[in-house]
Amino acid sequence: MESFQSFEFRIIDIIDIILVAFLLYSIYRLVKGTVAIPIFIGIVMIYLIWKITELLHMNLLSTILGQFINVGIFALIVVFQQEIRKFLLLIGSTRFLKNFKSLEQFKFFREAKSQLQTNCKAIVLAFQNMSKIKTGAILVIQRSNSLDFVKNTGDKMSIKVTQPILESIFFKNSPLHDGAAIIEGNYITATRVILPVSSETNIPSRFGLRHRAAIGITEKTDALALVVSEETGEISYFKNGEFVFYETPEKLISLLKEDLN
Repeated sequence: MESFQSFEFRIIDIIDIILVAFLLYSIYRLVKGTVAIPIFIGIVMIYLIWKITELLHMNLLSTILGQFINVGIFALIVVFQQEIRKFLLLIGSTRFLKNFKSLEQFKFFREAKSQLQTNCKAIVLAFQNMSKIKTGAILVIQRSNSLDFVKNTGDKMSIKVTQPILESIFFKNSPLHDGAAIIEGNYITATRVILPVSSETNIPSRFGLRHRAAIGITEKTDALALVVSEETGEISYFKNGEFVFYETPEKLISLLKEDLN
């Protein structure tokens, strides 16, 4: 009873619990739907078996599992490198920091009011037209993370986003159609860009090289990506390395606006 009486529950403890809960929720959102969940469960199972073998004094098996657990931190870094990268990008992103209203007073975290908003309707209408004639296309829309490391692989330009411009860029006989186009704000800033291709093994077989490139760039940055399949004409939307389902073109426009805001 004395131990309970001496226990003091402070406000800082409540804050501590809330922060841990938020951290676990953020990690869950990053690994949800990936192979990381079963891998994590496997690691937990090995840890539990190790503890059981220790209690039962099964010295040989306990020693072997103990050695595995001791180097587990390095194994976790290797296995979860994509998830760790995405988590660090989330923490370091100014978009994440802008969620805290108290930081808006600092100019460093405030977006310029004069920046033009991306014309999402023009993008979706252009992709609809390209979908009808099965014109392959891949478009990357920058958010907080810089895309300079991929922009340097293509042709830099500065053209305002319009439906005809996007359709002309990806027209089959256009010299600019090969590769991805990059959008920043409401301007196309690069074409013929070479994107990093995802190495994930659980990508559906219906997704081709364009889709793998879209997954790759959205794994490494917080950018958004749209793809038109040259085989089926299907329009695919990618965010955080994952395919985002939508029902109608209007819903896709709403999703783009929501993610860009």
